[in-house]
Order: sequence, then structure tokens, then C-alpha cells
Amino acid sequence: MDFKGMGEQIKKKRREKNWRQEDLAEQTDLTSTYISLIERGKKCPTLETFIIIANALDASADELLASTLNNGYALRVSTYMDRLKNLSEEKQKTVCEVMEVLLKDE
Repeated sequence: MDFKGMGEQIKKKRREKNWRQEDLAEQTDLTSTYISLIERGKKCPTLETFIIIANALDASADELLASTLNNGYALRVSTYMDRLKNLSEEKQKTVCEVMEVLLKDE
């Protein structure tokens, strides 16, 4: 299994917090070398370590694993949801109406 996508998401979340690898390492009691290996997809963390990293980044497991598990569709939906939150109430309503029409027969 390719863990590069997970590593890229961890890196993205880390950068959103304006953290260096050393900062994430400090928050998780891991080494910056190990963080680097995870972010490059060279190492896969244990479940326990993955949870520690996710918690430190205030990220959900699906955010970090989406591209690894299902070609990123869940991640894209999550990204759209984040963007939707930043729209005006009127634009949010319009987006919801369009989605209702598209999903009507599903």
C-alpha cells in the first residue's frame, strides 16, 4: 500500500499550523527524522502513533487517510465543506439548492 498520500496530508496539516517538522515532533514525542519519513511515505506509523499525530494536528483520520483509501474523493468533499463554511449565507443556500437538485434521484 502506498502511504505517500497520507504523508502529504500530514505535511499539509502541519504547514497549515505553521509548524516545522521539529514542532510536530515535539508535540508528539517523535523525532523530526521519523516525521520526515512519514511525510514522504517512506514509513507508515502505527495506529497509536497515527492517532497521536492526528490529535496534535487537530485533524480527523479521514482527512489524513482519504487520498490513501479512496483516491481522494472524501478529501475533496472535506475541502469543499471547508470552503463552503467561508461563503456568505446566500451563497451557501445556493450551493445547497444545487446539490439538492443534483442528488434528488439518488
